[in-house]
Amino acid sequence: MELLTPKEAAKLLTVSYPTIKQWIYAGKIRSVKTPGGHHRIPRSEVGHLIGRKMAREPVLEERSSLDAISGRNKLQGTVTQVRVEGLLAEVTIDVGEQLGLRKGMRAIALIKATEVMIIRG
Repeated sequence: MELLTPKEAAKLLTVSYPTIKQWIYAGKIRSVKTPGGHHRIPRSEVGHLIGRKMAREPVLEERSSLDAISGRNKLQGTVTQVRVEGLLAEVTIDVGEQLGLRKGMRAIALIKATEVMIIRG
């Protein structure tokens, strides 16, 4: 059984190292402890998660350029409106399809940053 470090697993899953650590502690990803107490993740576990992630997420044409950006919360959608006032722009992006949202369904939006960057893709 091939074992990966959390950083290697994070890179393959295109998530941050802290996210992998949270998944380990929450039991969302199986890990094995080394004699020194370090977590190692079976490659098969990463492969299983990649399969689930790809089934939920549309693939971007330029995936590698988006992966180079360190932001953890990336949502792909369709621009539905752009409103510009001076130096500020309000951009509305529909991500409902990607998230499986339907009219009338309850949802929560959580933004954990003081700024939002939009990448054309």
